[in-house]
Amino acid sequence: MTAMTVFLAQAATSAINTWPFVVLAISVISLMIMIGKLRMHPFMALMFAALLAGLIADKDTFSIIGKDGKATDMPFLTGTVELVSKGLGDTARDIAISIALASIIGMALMESGAADRVVRAFLGFFGEKHAGWALMWSTYFLSVPIFFDTMFMLMAPLAKALRVRTGKDYLLYVLAVSCGGVITHSLTVPHPGPIAMVDTLKMDVGVSIMGGLLGGLLPAIVGYMACVWFNKRMEIPLRETPGTSLSDLSAIVDKKTSDLPSFWLSILPVILPIVLISASSVFKVIGDSAGGGTAWAVSAQGLFGGDESFNSIRTYVDFVGHKNIALLLGALISLGTLARQCRLGLGSLEKMIGPPLETAGMIILITSAGGAFGLMLRSAGVGDAVKEVASGYAMNLVLLGWLVSFVVRIAQGSATVSMITASAIIAPLLDGATLEYNRIYVFLAIGWGAMACSWMNDSGFWVVSRLAGLTEREMLKSFTILLTIISLTGLIITFAMSKLMPLI
Repeated sequence: MTAMTVFLAQAATSAINTWPFVVLAISVISLMIMIGKLRMHPFMALMFAALLAGLIADKDTFSIIGKDGKATDMPFLTGTVELVSKGLGDTARDIAISIALASIIGMALMESGAADRVVRAFLGFFGEKHAGWALMWSTYFLSVPIFFDTMFMLMAPLAKALRVRTGKDYLLYVLAVSCGGVITHSLTVPHPGPIAMVDTLKMDVGVSIMGGLLGGLLPAIVGYMACVWFNKRMEIPLRETPGTSLSDLSAIVDKKTSDLPSFWLSILPVILPIVLISASSVFKVIGDSAGGGTAWAVSAQGLFGGDESFNSIRTYVDFVGHKNIALLLGALISLGTLARQCRLGLGSLEKMIGPPLETAGMIILITSAGGAFGLMLRSAGVGDAVKEVASGYAMNLVLLGWLVSFVVRIAQGSATVSMITASAIIAPLLDGATLEYNRIYVFLAIGWGAMACSWMNDSGFWVVSRLAGLTEREMLKSFTILLTIISLTGLIITFAMSKLMPLI
């Protein structure tokens, strides 16, 4: 009997209130219909789903925590509206700056040619024969601060240019880019889903970044093997797509490396935020461990001149290592590179920043609406109901996190919303619980579940289809299956590591 079978059986036979599960099912199905069938904008669909969940939650009142930190009970109608507003505002507070800065970095890397320079360095290292391998790893690294849609827009012309140069393996190049981009989108800050998970699961940002990058390595390799397998069995021609002509492709192939920024200047906006955020996390671990009297941490503080000096330095490290400040520095460097490379003034830079910020604004709205939906589900008692069912059965939260995220992903399409919703449901199970494994494994499992089974209700599905020139049938037979393979591989590896190295 599977864990899910036992879970459902206990929900049906126990004396717990099962209505929250009905609220979850109705709201998720409604969300699926609104996005998948009625083609409603995700922001509007999420807002309606959140309101619906509150209206059918069978609550007389909702408790709203105000700005003063005090809880106020409101009638369920007014409380529903206030909870939706609070969920949206709280999520936006945590993610808005990071998403906006990451959008600026992505634009500057593309327009300055810095991203192209890094990709060429990877190609030079691996060789043209291994171009697909180079594309995957360059995408994997570059996409840490760049949204998947933006990253694919950057890499798609290079995949087409490689097809023009080699005359083969077009599907391999397209899928290799997808493989590298989707993993970091689901597992690393500053992408909106992981940012929300870090906050909801009460995790350290640096630990989540290192866990996401390292945890994605083996699934990425397996994913690339699947890309090669698909490429051998499907011959996809290079088709004309809007915005890219054959002359453009030839220009990409013939462009001189000397016309691009240097490698280290190109890669600095990506690597600097990672280093600064990680440094802040290291200082936090040392400080917390030294406070508990751990010998190695006390010794580490001694390298900085003792406790007082260490804490003084940590103040500045925590400042520059805050994700918003680290990304701001990365954005400034990338904009400086863009201005220097293209000889642009402040006025021209201002005009170029506008479009990515508009895109970021839409992403922030959709993601924040997902946060409102997640808060409403928690307030409707879904998390508590799951916790009550799980209390009678030793359910592994790694498997449960993946399963919940997977189901939500299939239902409404957005990986970000899947992560936000699943982490909101799983978080109450972590509060006060004594886990036998590090909660980074729960974080990874939810991210893997949110990656699986991309189909027509996923915006990324259409971005790849339109820009790469693949039909819906070709996408379902390759892209959709590829992401599901990566998701399952990630789950298996994450679950195994939670058993072999539980407290890493």
